[in-house]
Amino acid sequence: MSYKVGILGMGTVGTGVAKILLDPVGRHAILQSVEIKRVGVRSLNKDRGIILDPSIFTDDLEAVVTDPNIDVVIELIGGIEPARSLILQAIAQGKHIVTANKAVLARYGDEIFTAATAKGVYVMLEAAVGGGIPIIQTLKQALGANKITAVTGIINGTTNYILSRMSANPHESFAEILADAQALGYAEADPTADVDGYDATDKIAILASLAFGDRIKLEQIYREGIRHVTSTDVARAAELGYVIKLLAIARNHEGLEIRVHPTLVPKDHPLASINGVTNAITVAGDPIGEVVLSGAGAGMGATASAVVADLINIVAAIQVQPQRPNQLMGCSHHHYATVKPITVSTSQYYLRLLAYDHAGVIGDLGNCFGKYEVNLETILQKHHHQGLAEIIVVTKVVSELNLQTALTEIRSLAALHSIPTVLRLLA
Repeated sequence: MSYKVGILGMGTVGTGVAKILLDPVGRHAILQSVEIKRVGVRSLNKDRGIILDPSIFTDDLEAVVTDPNIDVVIELIGGIEPARSLILQAIAQGKHIVTANKAVLARYGDEIFTAATAKGVYVMLEAAVGGGIPIIQTLKQALGANKITAVTGIINGTTNYILSRMSANPHESFAEILADAQALGYAEADPTADVDGYDATDKIAILASLAFGDRIKLEQIYREGIRHVTSTDVARAAELGYVIKLLAIARNHEGLEIRVHPTLVPKDHPLASINGVTNAITVAGDPIGEVVLSGAGAGMGATASAVVADLINIVAAIQVQPQRPNQLMGCSHHHYATVKPITVSTSQYYLRLLAYDHAGVIGDLGNCFGKYEVNLETILQKHHHQGLAEIIVVTKVVSELNLQTALTEIRSLAALHSIPTVLRLLA
């Protein structure tokens, strides 16, 4: 029996998927029974460098999702609309979905998965998080016997590239490295989604839902990007034995915490050595302990690999039980998780302060911190420049509320010039 596939979008990833499906020899035997039936694109005139019958291309995207001969729709156009509407329309037509669209899933997953469950079809999303890293199936199946306690990851390649370059080349500025990342194709012309943490927030929402069994409201996730991280902070972190990474963290610690922010990671931690555009995710659970997965987080090969793996799983499932969905592949989440606000979280913190070079400033800072039970692990006075002293503080584990209250008072000290940086340490 032949299984017909419709592909929405024939950009970098779509082209990679088509290349795999057109060359099934030596791959999983199921691919021998898969046929690309229709391809929906925005432009019919673009040369995509692959050999496909021109007659299967259409710029009528709805015609793909309503085609009665198509069994599986692969959505690779990205963005919110028309992707969301097309996915829902395909589900209504009884078609299974494979998508790499983390933005749609993070915002409209409840609507999409509810519709899919009612219709008895699969929505597969391995390519939406981590590129070629098989994190979705790991959480849904391989670690199914575990009580997951934490998922922590470097899940945005653009920011990891920038921070890795800042670490390796401390003389280069954030702006210079970002410009290079854009020239190399690692960052978009508008890098907001990456450098301000939106992309990682979408992804950790998906992973947290799988890890902890409830749907996640995106607006409850604390998000902080990397624009304010300087080469000075990277250098100071290195002196203290840390590297700075943009981490997405979901953990069940006296309640569910989900947050995205630049983080000081100890140099001996598995995530500290993940550089460039590589992604890596650690999963902690009982009884397995900690598992680390790493690999290419984006690109034609990695993402296409994940898409086709999902397609294989769907075809295998409908071959065996066409009328009875496999529960391990579906979504059984119906309720929203309660996510703790950042104000009630606890962490260690790295602070970089600039103070006028007056006698007693260290004592004044210590008094303010002590007043609000902010205990200090390290306090160092660094270089003097233009009458200002740089003071580096590392706290012990303290509450966010106590720290922010102390900083409010510290900002009123006559000796303080500014607090350029406040970063968290990885617990």
